[in-house]
Amino acid sequence: MQLSEQEIVRREKLTKLREMGINPYPANLYPVNHTSKQVKADFSEGKQVIIAGRLMSRRIQGKASFAELQDSEGRIQVYFNRDEICTGEDKTLYNEVYKKLLDIGDFIGIEGELFTTQVGEKTILVKNFELLSKSLKPLPLPKIDAEGNVFDGFNDPELRYRQRYADLVVNPQVKDVFVKRTKLFTAMRNFFNEAGYMEVETPILQAIPGGAAARPFITHHNSLNIPLYMRIANELYLKRLIVGGFDGVYEFSKNFRNEGMDRTHNPEFTAMEIYVAYKDYNWMMDFTEKLLEHCAIAVNGTTKATFNGQEIDFKAPYKRITMADSIKEFTGFDITGKTEDELRSAAKEMGIEVDDTMGKGKLIDEMFGEKCEGNYIQPTFITDYPKEMSPLTKEHRDNPELTERFELMVCGKEIANAYSELNDPIDQRERFEAQAALAERGDDEAMFIDQDFLRALEYGMPPTSGLGIGMDRLIMFLTDNPSIQEVLFFPQMKPERKAVAMTDEEKAVFNILKDNSPIDLNNLKTQSGLSNKKWDKTIKGLTKNKLAKVNKTEEGLFVEVV
Repeated sequence: MQLSEQEIVRREKLTKLREMGINPYPANLYPVNHTSKQVKADFSEGKQVIIAGRLMSRRIQGKASFAELQDSEGRIQVYFNRDEICTGEDKTLYNEVYKKLLDIGDFIGIEGELFTTQVGEKTILVKNFELLSKSLKPLPLPKIDAEGNVFDGFNDPELRYRQRYADLVVNPQVKDVFVKRTKLFTAMRNFFNEAGYMEVETPILQAIPGGAAARPFITHHNSLNIPLYMRIANELYLKRLIVGGFDGVYEFSKNFRNEGMDRTHNPEFTAMEIYVAYKDYNWMMDFTEKLLEHCAIAVNGTTKATFNGQEIDFKAPYKRITMADSIKEFTGFDITGKTEDELRSAAKEMGIEVDDTMGKGKLIDEMFGEKCEGNYIQPTFITDYPKEMSPLTKEHRDNPELTERFELMVCGKEIANAYSELNDPIDQRERFEAQAALAERGDDEAMFIDQDFLRALEYGMPPTSGLGIGMDRLIMFLTDNPSIQEVLFFPQMKPERKAVAMTDEEKAVFNILKDNSPIDLNNLKTQSGLSNKKWDKTIKGLTKNKLAKVNKTEEGLFVEVV
């Protein structure tokens, strides 16, 4: 492991602290009785407090120093005075430990009393302090000049998501997103509980990945010697509980889909699904409107939120339009009664990419996704989906080609999906078999046949309506974050490239290359100022370690960062 100069210095300080008999990582409880927020909210001159947090800044002026301490609630100014801390002749605690051996980022505990500075700043006068944890790596803190301009901020998404722990420390606004995320879950849970519905848990490892059309992750159970699948949805297990006699069940579930990653998709995500007996999708639309209005107020204090510069209002009621009418409105094409070949031809005419594995449901889904979905900014229910798109949904009571299903669109994206649940076991078996036929045609997202679920339905399931909400996407809209990575503490990332040890010459050339990639090979050599021998060795080292590559073009040889 290569250490930076600052990391080496911090480790040297660690050794000195231990030599002085100070444990830099003490095990004992520290008796915190105030947070920074509590100090400010209940401030009174001379009040005694005990607080702990990270040392985030300091201005040392001889025997006195102002500093900032950051805890879970924010920052507070603290004042170190040598003679207040070291009342006797021995000034080591201030002169050596505080001034020389502490660093920005160290956790310290402080006992002190409150006072107000001449400029009106609420401050803690330190009477005693204790090192609670030595920081060995410098925080990536931004630099601020005299005019208040910020430089070198910790803004690179790749680094922020990979080192979320550092991101949360140096970018306090990031924490606010996750506080709101927790408020959302709490508000939704309270809404369901007050309605009398029960929170449950269902398996993550499943023998049959059901409840959605998606590609699963596959693993193997050694003891049973069988393949298992990571859950893609919890729908079929929750409906088994309705069969078993529960009137309403819900679950916040971690789901896993082995599909692409982008700004709105992560292979691991959180969904909420709820199933209520003796209800239909019309009731569920009314319920969903009230639920989201309640959640928006709980998270932001208002039904309104801003996303990508557009104001969204979650106040009920929401617009409702059928899928057929939506496609007709934006394409002029009526999907009603059309054959698969007619749908495929129409999709091609619309410029939509299609292939032979797509059945009627997939073709209609592509039409809606490409031509309609993005037009719905305000919350809008898209209703009455074709049967081929909805293998778990009850046939529409007025049109056997359709199902009683809706999706809720916000800002051009689906955030909720709901059905009048199919409870006819014979019809359900036929739908599963149709999905199996699609799988044989090459559709790797088609549903499996779940024989146990069919058996459960044969025992009888009451009329039921179910709703699923993508929690990550919903909190994106409520906090104005266009990327799902911003609302997940630890989003999935590509493997981190291992640091490669470079010679001084390689570092110099690589730094030139980073700012000018791609660059003419001869130009790079000239800028490096290296002799022929050193140049050859340097460029070979960079290419061998896959830090750079040389490309031959009609204009000559060019070097670029890999």
